[in-house]
Amino acid sequence: MDASTAVHALFDDARRRLAGSPRERRGDWAAARKLLGFGRAPRIVPLDAVWHVGVLLIADDAVYATGEVLRARTDAVRGYTAQAQRERSERAAAAARGGFTDGEVVHLGAAPLDLDALAAGVEQGPLSMRGGIPSVRWSPTGRPRPLADYLDEQLSLR
Repeated sequence: MDASTAVHALFDDARRRLAGSPRERRGDWAAARKLLGFGRAPRIVPLDAVWHVGVLLIADDAVYATGEVLRARTDAVRGYTAQAQRERSERAAAAARGGFTDGEVVHLGAAPLDLDALAAGVEQGPLSMRGGIPSVRWSPTGRPRPLADYLDEQLSLR
């Protein structure tokens, strides 16, 4: 079995094991439009449903590196001590305006991973080939570990 087939087989097996498990949705910023000459508030709109498996998001036909994870919530006046809190709250409100339900998990900025390029030896986000073995890095400073072991561990926690 060549490297590309092996990598795709790992994710096909993960999808099979995840079947029936709850999914979360990815979102992206909607293009700003004007309504009656006035600009609309920024919105994050739903894209597709994925399984969140640690540092990876697995869709029916794609794999992504996890980006920002937030919960949609309606906009409300709140006092913040940090600008970062205010900005995160604004993104959560944008998701609620875009069609996510209050409290729903939203994955924003997930980067697509090219599994064929990975098999050819090109690092893809947290994924890389180490000695011909597909590997994953849990954190930017962590050691890579075999992807098959990582997926087994993550899926056993469900």
